[in-house]
Amino acid sequence: MPNRFRRPEDVDPLRWDALATWLHARGHTVTLPDGPRQFAGGLGNWNYLVELDGAPHVLRRPPAGPLPVGANDMTREHRILGRLNSHFSLAPYAPVFCGDDTVIGAPFLLIEYRDGVVLRDVLPADATLPLRGRLATQLVDVLARLHALEPRDVGLQDLGRPEGMVARQAKNWTLRARNAFDGHLPPALAAVAGWLDRPAPLPQRTSLLHSDYKLDNLILAPRTLEPVALIDWDMGTLGDPLMDLATLLSYWAEPGDHPAMLALGQMPTAVAGFPSRAQVLQMYARRSGLALDQFRYYRVLALFRLCVVFQQLVRRHQRSGRKDARAASFPALVAGLVDFTAHTLATEGN
Repeated sequence: MPNRFRRPEDVDPLRWDALATWLHARGHTVTLPDGPRQFAGGLGNWNYLVELDGAPHVLRRPPAGPLPVGANDMTREHRILGRLNSHFSLAPYAPVFCGDDTVIGAPFLLIEYRDGVVLRDVLPADATLPLRGRLATQLVDVLARLHALEPRDVGLQDLGRPEGMVARQAKNWTLRARNAFDGHLPPALAAVAGWLDRPAPLPQRTSLLHSDYKLDNLILAPRTLEPVALIDWDMGTLGDPLMDLATLLSYWAEPGDHPAMLALGQMPTAVAGFPSRAQVLQMYARRSGLALDQFRYYRVLALFRLCVVFQQLVRRHQRSGRKDARAASFPALVAGLVDFTAHTLATEGN
């Protein structure tokens, strides 16, 4: 399995003395028993393992530089975790929040550390076919459990604007696409944007959404691979639960997919033992009771968003001037994802 932490020379710098001073003034002590350790993987927020008052915690802050609208929101994440922790066992406790970006250069959270493994594009060597199927079932079950929560019961009924959320998402992601591509969308993506301009489906339910739900945002128990935490809540909101399902399936590669989907490296679902996207849809329908006759719109919108997100990462990498072999491959990946999105629109659904 890949190393959980970045090499010391690759750790993003942080104002550790300023952090310690700020925490000390509030009755806390932060220590780094093994020096600064930044978790590897992920393409957004920076996460470090620290000890807060003698117990392991994760320090979480946005990356440096301009941020996409609606993402990397530590204030939102703290609010969600503070309300959700006592109602949803997979939501970790976040005891400390600082919204003052002068302390370490950005707002930050300290979140309880839950020990476990994170799976991305590589499975453990002993992951049997039944275990792979169980991982898929767990992904669907956790999502259905989250969506079954009544937002008012967890005190999050005023999180976001669920009315017209899907139509607003289509409009906003089209605007972000134009910005990310400097006003010149690839023709195939422009055609998808035009298709998304039609009336969006109406929601069957308003649910709490994670908004970036995928396998590597579940922390799994080392031996059983049972979920112990669902992390990365900085884009959580209220809205149509089928948007969360479509987001999950936008990362769900299958054998025979476009090479870009196989190169995406977000989830290891293209290997034997994982169900197809169509099977996942039916699993979710059985658990949620929701109809899927209009799912094509959600599916295309989620793939469109994926194209834009990776193009935003291309722009961030270009501005940073840093050498990153993975990020250097993103322009070709974006082109392939655009092709796959256009192909999906032309071939999936009615």
